[in-house]
Amino acid sequence: MTGTYAIIACSRCKDATGQPAASALLARLGPHAPAGGFRLETVACLAGCARQLAVAFAGPAKATYLFGDIDPEGDAEALLAFGCQYRDLPDGWCNEGQRPDGLRGKTIARIPNIGGLV
Repeated sequence: MTGTYAIIACSRCKDATGQPAASALLARLGPHAPAGGFRLETVACLAGCARQLAVAFAGPAKATYLFGDIDPEGDAEALLAFGCQYRDLPDGWCNEGQRPDGLRGKTIARIPNIGGLV
């Protein structure tokens, strides 16, 4: 595993054609991983089923974010911009008004890092 944080996509979320939406997103983000300092992961479910595609950001000693209603093509730039912001924030903490426009209204959860457990 490389990268200072992970962008995690739900592998069960489907696109409009019924195909896994994570595949398209990972293809768009993958080339930016080394320079962006992140790694890409998938999990079988992020519990954002009502707001597919669900995508999380997680890093050591940082808040974790869960976003929903992610469009693999239309939101890739906003995810990359947030990734740079997230990487550079010591604790990962920011409010919605500080996040890229493309992610506003798409936050499902922001989970604080409790006592350095993550």
